[in-house]
Amino acid sequence: MITSPTDFLINLFQAAVNAAKADNCLAPHLSSLVHDKVHVIGAGKAAAAMAKTIENKFAGQTSGIVVTRYGHSVSLDTIEVIEAAHPVPDALGVASARRITELAASLGHDDLALCLISGGASALLSLPHRKVAFKDKKQITRQLLKSGATIAEINCVRKHLSAIKGGQLMKLIHPAQSLTFLISDVVGDDPSTIGSGPTVGDSTTCTDVLNVFSHHDIDVPQYILNLLESDQLETPKPDSRIFARSQTIIVATPLDALMASAAIAKAANMKVIMLGDAVAGETNQVAKEHARVVRQQLTKHSTNEPFVVLSGGETTVKVTGSGKGGPNTQYALALALELGSLNNVYAIACDTDGVDGSEQNAGALIGPDTLARARSLNLDALEFLENNDAYSFFSKLDDLVVTGPTLTNVNDFRAICYLPKPA
Repeated sequence: MITSPTDFLINLFQAAVNAAKADNCLAPHLSSLVHDKVHVIGAGKAAAAMAKTIENKFAGQTSGIVVTRYGHSVSLDTIEVIEAAHPVPDALGVASARRITELAASLGHDDLALCLISGGASALLSLPHRKVAFKDKKQITRQLLKSGATIAEINCVRKHLSAIKGGQLMKLIHPAQSLTFLISDVVGDDPSTIGSGPTVGDSTTCTDVLNVFSHHDIDVPQYILNLLESDQLETPKPDSRIFARSQTIIVATPLDALMASAAIAKAANMKVIMLGDAVAGETNQVAKEHARVVRQQLTKHSTNEPFVVLSGGETTVKVTGSGKGGPNTQYALALALELGSLNNVYAIACDTDGVDGSEQNAGALIGPDTLARARSLNLDALEFLENNDAYSFFSKLDDLVVTGPTLTNVNDFRAICYLPKPA
């Protein structure tokens, strides 16, 4: 019997996160690795944890460098770990990316590069193309993050302004052999989008970048536009010979995380409505659609039958207000407004990396009393939503979910539960 809806929702989220922990998803792939030594190159929020699994589970010698977000490091013995800024890059990200390129370029034909890539790698591997100024790349990134652009669009831009992303790291590793392990945080699990695909051929073009700039009205220095228009920032394509000795394996996906959560719900005798791991779109609209799904379920099924609506993916927020938050807290607040005080309905929305947007919370929880409690504190939920200030709203209600860095990242996790009280 489920006695605490909040605890149950937290358990669903934790099951999703655990499915993507490096020790659970990466370790099984290492038993068949037959090399005496590997040179580890890694980037992303899970990079240090993945490197730790390599050190603990791989039988041969290890060395190398990984870069992760501030606060996402773990203690390593033979592999160096560097922390840098995310999502807007900083100088340490540039310096660590430069060191990684130097390591990659030093490898010979008989060496094996073990590349560990997870969400966050795009910002952390921030070495710009030699013809692009870092300050300009940083400013473009800031604009894109606020524009409502999808992660695929943002990463398309990042690849072409970079000296390392979009397959360009493989130009340096070649002719050495490479094996890339990926933890996916993107809709569709496209290896060329995960971490902006530093070891994977890029099918996007300079023209695509120009279209992203135009569509989202991004202010770009003229010299960068000139470089793009002349194809001087083009990336290696999938059919390039530099990928002949490379292999890519996705070890964890958002769907894996959702299925782990679904197993917990089914064990509690709940009906599972799976909306999939590829939910995308404007955050408020997604919340509205999910509220509609819940109401449909309530009209179709017995009011005594508990159910959970699960979804992953990544929604986008076009920031127009001055508040604090991220897509998950924004979704939770929008959902609360759409559901009103619907009896026995509870929800959680969290980023599986433990950090939602601008603050240090993973997301937020809502229940049928959320709006009533807000009113008792003279909080106008709609005003907070329109100001993109969902963090402050849930902070005042003490309904934030704070986990700290989870050391993995398989995108957003959302669960809406209908938990009727026992008769």
